[in-house]
Amino acid sequence: MKLTPSKINAFNIFKLPSVYLLGIRVKSLDNISCTVSVKHRWINQNPFKSLFWAVQGMAAELATGAIVMGKIQESGKKVSMLVTTNNATFTKKATGRITFICNDGELIDKALQKTIETGEGQAIWMTSVGTNIDGVVVSTFNFEWSVKVKQ
Repeated sequence: MKLTPSKINAFNIFKLPSVYLLGIRVKSLDNISCTVSVKHRWINQNPFKSLFWAVQGMAAELATGAIVMGKIQESGKKVSMLVTTNNATFTKKATGRITFICNDGELIDKALQKTIETGEGQAIWMTSVGTNIDGVVVSTFNFEWSVKVKQ
């Protein structure tokens, strides 16, 4: 069963309800990239009337993590995944609809292949860039994902 945006969004309703209630939605997913969107609303804003940084982080992490989940599913192996480190840069006030895109799908292939072959954990840095409706970058998140074959 292939991982699709609608399956991830349905999963979020039941397993990660805060993601769903805050309006974070996966819009597209393939082997290379994932696009996640969130609209600034009352429920997800900070006191400065912009999108709360943690909501941006949730959307950005989902954009990277959905690719990792899809690649693990394709491998047919039991592989654990975990964010071990992250950092972010905020460059503009996030208002309106913010779209996070990660295009690092090819990076995870080598890490998964190596952990499956050796049984050793592997780490990979993935980037998710958030832009507003005008295409202006509002934030950039970097996540270090650790993957390891389950014994």
